[in-house]
Amino acid sequence: MKVVILAGGYGTRFGRLTDFLPKPMIPVGPMPLLWHLMRFYAHFGHDEFIIATGYKSELIKEFFANLHVYSHDFTINYRGDSLNPQIHFSANHFRPKITVAYTGQETMTGARVRRIAPYLGDDESFLLTYGDGLTDIDINQLIDFHKSHGKQATLTAVYPPPKFGNLQFEEDRVTSFAEKQGNEGGMVNGGFYVLQRSVLDYLSEDPSCVLEKEPMETLASKGELMAFRHTGYWQCMDTTRDLDSLQRTWSDGNAPWKKWSDGYHD
Repeated sequence: MKVVILAGGYGTRFGRLTDFLPKPMIPVGPMPLLWHLMRFYAHFGHDEFIIATGYKSELIKEFFANLHVYSHDFTINYRGDSLNPQIHFSANHFRPKITVAYTGQETMTGARVRRIAPYLGDDESFLLTYGDGLTDIDINQLIDFHKSHGKQATLTAVYPPPKFGNLQFEEDRVTSFAEKQGNEGGMVNGGFYVLQRSVLDYLSEDPSCVLEKEPMETLASKGELMAFRHTGYWQCMDTTRDLDSLQRTWSDGNAPWKKWSDGYHD
């Protein structure tokens, strides 16, 4: 099943960092978040990607045009007739099929999905996510759930990560201080979808078409939108605080989304 990744936004909350990089290309550890997301999907057997780009699309294109060099050791023989690098692939190296599609600078999410439709071929369903969030969800369980209910669309419902501590008082004295638990409050859309091709009929190539507004609202009103509840790890990257959390999790060596192990970028 093809994986569509929306990677065209500006990332305005990151200040000067996104003056130079599109948000999905911000590094988490040694590699961009977008790379982590693709490795995650590939672990479940889904390694054909369509990346819908916009802002600074050229940087995403350049990265994937040279992914074999960035991801592996290589040798160049400057004494020979060719300067083509000899790539030293690892035993279980990552070899995805990637389509990078420019979908417009100011285009909203629904229009981006509609514009990549030609690259879906004749597929009746596809996976969709945003290029700024990571999770430990079992993608194949998500797909099985989608197939089981027979509706047009499935989203992943998650609890947002805790941001503030809980305080309890006796008058002005703090009697309890504890971090919020991730399952407090309501669930939100975690951005990991399985969609039938028919969902494209609800979308428009008009740049103002927002997937999460009228299209999803219409699907919900028709009973065609289902939620797969995930109570495990989920972290978006909306702010520098979120990025710091992802960086710490990776540096600690316990990143829940890291399902792969091929000896490179571990």
